[in-house]
Amino acid sequence: MSNEDLAQKLGVMPEWDLTDLYPGQDSAELKKDLADCEQEAKQFAADFKGKLAELAEKGGLVDAITRYEAMSDKMGRLGSFAYLQYAQNTADGERAKFMGDLNEKLTSLTTPLLFFSLELNRIEDDVLDKALADDMALARYKPWFDELRKAKPYQLEDRVEELFHDKSVTGRSAWNRLFDETMASLKFDVDGEELSLEPTLTMMTDKDQFKREAAYKGLVGTLGENKRLFTHITNVLAKDKEISDRWRGYEDVADSRHMANSVEREVVDALEKAVRDAYPRLSHRYYKMKAKWLGQEKLNAWDRNAPLPTSDDRIFDWDSAQKMVMNAYADFSPQLADVAKPFFNSGWIDAPVRDGKAPGAFAHPTVPSAHPYLMLNYLGKARDVMTLAHELGHGVHQVLAADQGALMAQTPLTLAETASVFGEMLTFRSLLKSTDDPHQRFALLSGKVEDMLNTVVRQISFYSFERAVHIKRREGELRSEELEQIWLETSRESLGPSVELNEGYETFWSYIPHFIHAPFYVYAYAFGDCLVNSLYAKYQQSDDGFVERYFDLLKAGGSKHHSELLAPFGLDAKDPDFWSLGLGMIEGLIDELEALDQSH
Repeated sequence: MSNEDLAQKLGVMPEWDLTDLYPGQDSAELKKDLADCEQEAKQFAADFKGKLAELAEKGGLVDAITRYEAMSDKMGRLGSFAYLQYAQNTADGERAKFMGDLNEKLTSLTTPLLFFSLELNRIEDDVLDKALADDMALARYKPWFDELRKAKPYQLEDRVEELFHDKSVTGRSAWNRLFDETMASLKFDVDGEELSLEPTLTMMTDKDQFKREAAYKGLVGTLGENKRLFTHITNVLAKDKEISDRWRGYEDVADSRHMANSVEREVVDALEKAVRDAYPRLSHRYYKMKAKWLGQEKLNAWDRNAPLPTSDDRIFDWDSAQKMVMNAYADFSPQLADVAKPFFNSGWIDAPVRDGKAPGAFAHPTVPSAHPYLMLNYLGKARDVMTLAHELGHGVHQVLAADQGALMAQTPLTLAETASVFGEMLTFRSLLKSTDDPHQRFALLSGKVEDMLNTVVRQISFYSFERAVHIKRREGELRSEELEQIWLETSRESLGPSVELNEGYETFWSYIPHFIHAPFYVYAYAFGDCLVNSLYAKYQQSDDGFVERYFDLLKAGGSKHHSELLAPFGLDAKDPDFWSLGLGMIEGLIDELEALDQSH
């Protein structure tokens, strides 16, 4: 099917309307907000620098917090607009320049605000505790203070913090932008046709084996040609992180991420160990079964995500996808569907694939005073429908958490995947329930198992890869061959003996954006999937009061620790049985597939 025919079949799809943020780059509203932020930041420093301890003792600290929160919202709105209009077309030089210039201005004008968190953390614990006890308005921000205090042992003197802050635009941010713009501009030769990354990756799931292999070879060719650049970017960013970690005193390469996620290292270590121990029971077992279904001794790398011969290869137009997801949400809770409804008719979703558009999918929360925006690259596959359900879950979560305000609405990454994976699970279960045909049911189950393996097994494999890279980078710069070797070792361990890692597979680490944008982010996917599996198991056991507790979890945003949010469900991430419950659901689906296979 040609791109034109596919676009016609998918129907009219929504695109972003960013005017809810600003009318445009040169709008009077944007210029005014930028000027206001600059003035407010200077005035804030003049009013409060050097006075926070005294305010904590005598009262009035809440005024500083609320003003800081209001500025954070306004600056977040500016930054969100710049990034989102850039993501619509990363190849547009004007958009890229605008984002770069605006980010520099925001970095510059926030430098006078750096004192705030540093000075707050120098307030004696007993003084701050008394201030929180005496002032109800201030007490609302206790969760924010609790998170802030965790950074206390790792913060540096003010001038060093300012230097780190100012140089970020020529450091990590600059390398992130180089990666994004390079990846968006790459073309992959797929059997004589030049494609961008997203359609090439999608073709790796085509029913035609020859198309999958052609897409694989296209990826191998272009990634191989650019691996020196990606190796250099990876080395620079890993070293940049090592310098920051060393100065701040973090012990483990992932400790800064764990702190940002508000999760203990031992919890993540337990998750990684539980999943790696389960590789033979999950991925190794499943891929052996899949190789048999495809009539192969071993799966080629381009066959790992191949649809089964019995799979449903229908193209779902946009309206059908919207109805499927919204019906699944409404069956769980009409209120959930009500929160999701504005996304579809208000310019909050950008769905079509376009040249220059950022690849992949994401939900950008923007700021509490606005609303989230969802980015998709919708091509009509069943997996694209699930991606819509996933990103819509993020969006709903962000809407519900917005009442927590700019300082506490953001959810730690460990819980940030909860609503997205739960929304995906609701949509899958709805589809499965309405499917009587055993072949279609088999295909749906296998697709879900593969998604879970990609979310849990693959992401923990990515986490293991990142850990090995960052640890080894401390010894010196890594050659492409060393990165490739680490990638092959962690891939073999996770995928097992039934998957052939064909020539060129060693370069596939280079296109994973999470390694660049958010080191060690990836374990949050596995955490979220196992968490949702455990949550869903509780929901299946008894849904009495579950919906209300679920909404409470989403509305909390970042105002509560994961242990406090999971307690009402009888779940504890420190308990090894917690991970067993989540992984057991995946194993149960594989059992069901094996039983169906033997009965046919």
